[in-house]
Amino acid sequence: MNIPSAADGALDVLLGDYPHTRVLRDGTIPVEDVECRFLTASPLHSAFPRMVRGLEFDVCEMPVATYLLARDAGVPVTLLPAVLIGATHHHSLTRLPDGPDLDPRRLAGHRIGVRSYGQTTGMWVRGILREDYGVDASDVTWVTTEDAHVASYVNPPNVERSPTGAVAALLQAGDVDAAVLGPRAIGVQGIPLVPVIKDAEEAAAAWTERHGTVPANHLLVVRDDVLRSRPDAVTALFRALARGIDETAAERDLTTAAGRAVTAGWSDTLARGLEVAARYALEQGLVSAPVDLARIQKDMAFLEG
Repeated sequence: MNIPSAADGALDVLLGDYPHTRVLRDGTIPVEDVECRFLTASPLHSAFPRMVRGLEFDVCEMPVATYLLARDAGVPVTLLPAVLIGATHHHSLTRLPDGPDLDPRRLAGHRIGVRSYGQTTGMWVRGILREDYGVDASDVTWVTTEDAHVASYVNPPNVERSPTGAVAALLQAGDVDAAVLGPRAIGVQGIPLVPVIKDAEEAAAAWTERHGTVPANHLLVVRDDVLRSRPDAVTALFRALARGIDETAAERDLTTAAGRAVTAGWSDTLARGLEVAARYALEQGLVSAPVDLARIQKDMAFLEG
């Protein structure tokens, strides 16, 4: 892998646009003694394969499932303990309002659309289906519109690749019975969608209570070579982000799971969330071996100095 480097010493940082990242981008909260180039990508998910395939950025927002796949494939990145976005996902399994009234316990044999089998929202939904409704990932045909971000990942045999460009279009064409769409994606499809799980809010609340965490969607990673050569710069960036998360708390609805999900720093809540994500990833064939969570935590120890 050809690893790029910044000749001028600036950190190339790819973050989505949120209140807690905006204050870094506009300089309201400075990254002490570090020059950062805050980069953007549209859509945001287009940056993730660029990071795990070409290590294009020094620090990059990254979905949890992509990180776990990348780690399993040996991509040299280290996780930083900042949850940039998260949400519950019982409502992310959707159907057309005039489509069949599906029972989440009887989805075996059905076809479900998802952007890619390695998508984080899909990982959470498949875990929920197995844990709460007894439907294994292997019981369903997953119809995808994109490949996994990690190029070396090979989909399980019950995954089909569709030439259709959008997951919602699979629903409209009748090629799938349901579709996995993240919270932000549901509202921009141009068609009304309803959750397959009718009591989605209550079921999600029970899940978070049982696990003591909110599912994280996007965290942060740093290239290993950058961490080795510039640990102080990475620490300064992380601390600025942590301050941004703290000082923009009023802009999040902390009564919601999505509002509570945004955090910085290692915590029992983050540990529990990563533990569940790692278990789901192993059950679904996203990773080839159990994830060493103790090692992941140990790799973050430089932030404690």
